[in-house]
Amino acid sequence: MSREKQREIARRGGRAAHQKGTAHEFTREEARDAGRKGGEAVSRDREHMSRIGRSGGISSRSGRRTVESRPPGPPPGQSPAS
Repeated sequence: MSREKQREIARRGGRAAHQKGTAHEFTREEARDAGRKGGEAVSRDREHMSRIGRSGGISSRSGRRTVESRPPGPPPGQSPAS
């Protein structure tokens, strides 16, 4: 079965359960615990965390001058080494 077909069947089942009133709805505590567990699982993957940290750093630099366009010398905010 294709992934799209499987998703369509699951979507229909979810909607039917909500209409019937039997669908599970998370409490605030359950949602918080699920988020915490997911965060712990993701953060164990050091390579993934490195990638997302790097991409965040790259996107936060948008609009700033690139390294090549900076004048020579120490990075901004640092004094020259003695």
